[in-house]
Amino acid sequence: MEKTEWYLEYEIQYNRPGLLGDISSLLGMLSINIISINGVENSRRGMLLLSRKDEQITRLKSILETMDTLVVKKLRKPKLRDKLAVRHGRYIHSDADDRKTFRFVRSELGVLVDFMAELFKKEGHKLIGIRGMPRVGKTESVVAASVCANKRWLFVSSTLLKQTVRSQLIQDEYSSDNLYIIDGIVSTRRANEKHWQLIREIMQLPAVKVVEHPDMFVQTTEYELNDFDYIIELRSTVDEEITYEPVEQNQFGQEDGFSMFDF
Repeated sequence: MEKTEWYLEYEIQYNRPGLLGDISSLLGMLSINIISINGVENSRRGMLLLSRKDEQITRLKSILETMDTLVVKKLRKPKLRDKLAVRHGRYIHSDADDRKTFRFVRSELGVLVDFMAELFKKEGHKLIGIRGMPRVGKTESVVAASVCANKRWLFVSSTLLKQTVRSQLIQDEYSSDNLYIIDGIVSTRRANEKHWQLIREIMQLPAVKVVEHPDMFVQTTEYELNDFDYIIELRSTVDEEITYEPVEQNQFGQEDGFSMFDF
């Protein structure tokens, strides 16, 4: 019989010596394997488990609920955030008002790259927006996550090296295995109708598209923020405010110093 993966998260009420050993022994007696374990937040601990029968998990839950030293918070089939929490020792938090918006700070770039790489591995159309101020690491994180996900990344519009605005792709660049990166400010401020026609073609592909500055992107296009599957916010510090005036000045204020690729 094929084994099923589960995620167990519990909060420690009394951290007595040997508590983890007792839980490990209990899992062993129930023939449940531990894949990985880590502290995920404050006094919480997360485990990825493997079991052959759902009855084993039901029995585990009933036994754990009788223990005074811990409280079971989650026992379910693991979600992406559960796996990353165990891997990195912290939870990825979504916005309280918008569950598809996820927030990171620059010190968490490793977690962000891992999170995006898992999103990029999913099949089919995915539209992902990323917000952040200049030089916070948005584009670099997207490129790194593309490499981790074994995806070929293509700049449709960008300012990473030179200001790039593409109006066409060659035949082998139309692929569901590619990842398309669009700078929302560059596209809305610099692009012509051929560029927008290319973007519309790309949006029809069953592939991942990442739009930097999605709020600017939707202002002058037919697309809306509701069209995005995920929104990622990257800040230098937790309380940094993301605004667009400095971004536009940074990208377009020094016209004489910029070269531009338009092809």
